[in-house]
Amino acid sequence: QVQLVESGGGLVQAGGSLRLSCAASGSIFSIDRMGWYRQAPGKQRELVAAITGGGSTNYADSVKGRFTISRDNAKNTVYLQMNSLKPEDTAVYYCNFVRIGFRGYDYWGQGTQVTVSS
Repeated sequence: QVQLVESGGGLVQAGGSLRLSCAASGSIFSIDRMGWYRQAPGKQRELVAAITGGGSTNYADSVKGRFTISRDNAKNTVYLQMNSLKPEDTAVYYCNFVRIGFRGYDYWGQGTQVTVSS
């Protein structure tokens, strides 16, 4: 059974930085896409950033230029470097690993709280 284990959340002042990590425990077949989502209280879960196996990335407009997603394929790990944090970035952040097609899957992490104080 594959589990995604997240770390790196916490409390930070506005303008500060945090780095989230998400690693897969157990054997996992080739990951097509790794992503980070977030959900603030009373709001729907939204995509923050995603990265494909080939390294292509996409970001939500609200985080472009401030957040950077990266992956280590050898470690089955995805990172989210968050700089210039704002109070509106406060949310629970979830990682997501997807493989489409043969031996496909859609795994989610348990979520990690990020709180940005003003």
